[in-house]
Amino acid sequence: MKKASPVAPPLLTTATTVAATSPLAVPSQAAPGLAEAAPVTPTPGPGIAVRFDAAYLHNPKPVYPVASRRLGEEGRVLLRVRVSAQGLPAEVDVKQSSGFPRLDEAARAAVERWRFVPARRGTEAVEASVLVPLQFSLDS
Repeated sequence: MKKASPVAPPLLTTATTVAATSPLAVPSQAAPGLAEAAPVTPTPGPGIAVRFDAAYLHNPKPVYPVASRRLGEEGRVLLRVRVSAQGLPAEVDVKQSSGFPRLDEAARAAVERWRFVPARRGTEAVEASVLVPLQFSLDS
């Protein structure tokens, strides 16, 4: 049984007073292929920049659907995840489909169980969004 490819961290950037490119949360080494994440824009308060620090969390990898493997389905799913101030995924939406609903759903279901390090405004944890790309590859 083949596994999905290795992981790279999702990234957040802000379009406010300070640009940051540090990862918000990083799945465990075993998680399937995350590519570089696209920038997203949280809504910080005036005059206070939102800060994002790297965090290495042990998030479960998506399960490659058996039917998708059998049918040779591969692709990249891009999810927009609204992360609560508690580090929980408040909302997970498919921003860009892999072209295969089974892969999109497997990615969404896995990320709904992930835990994130929330963005911070000063010392206060705040809600923000992150784009999480996941790559499903039969060769990995």
